[in-house]
Amino acid sequence: VQLQASGGGLVQPGGSLRLSCAASGFSLDVYGIGWFRQAPGKEREAVSCISLTDGSTYYDEPAKGRFTISRDNTKNTIYLQLNNLQLEDTAVYYCARGSCLMEAYDYWGQGTQVTVSS
Repeated sequence: VQLQASGGGLVQPGGSLRLSCAASGFSLDVYGIGWFRQAPGKEREAVSCISLTDGSTYYDEPAKGRFTISRDNTKNTIYLQLNNLQLEDTAVYYCARGSCLMEAYDYWGQGTQVTVSS
């Protein structure tokens, strides 16, 4: 099982980024893929999740109204579009395999750094 997160970078407040999570080594259509983030000195928090069985999407408070999760089945890749980024969105963003509804995840990617700074 491999989850490769990428797409992070440095962006100004109000800017956008698209994160990617390339998944391999397992049958995608029986799992969900969640995005999480962890800022320095803070606990990891859930951001969003997409069910690969039926495409249902879930958003936690940090993501509502600004982030969009999606998938490309042909590329086995899950995306997280980050819009209107704010200073408090600065964190390492991780993708993980598991169950959106049960909020349980067993494999994690290595993370990609998102830095919002003016």
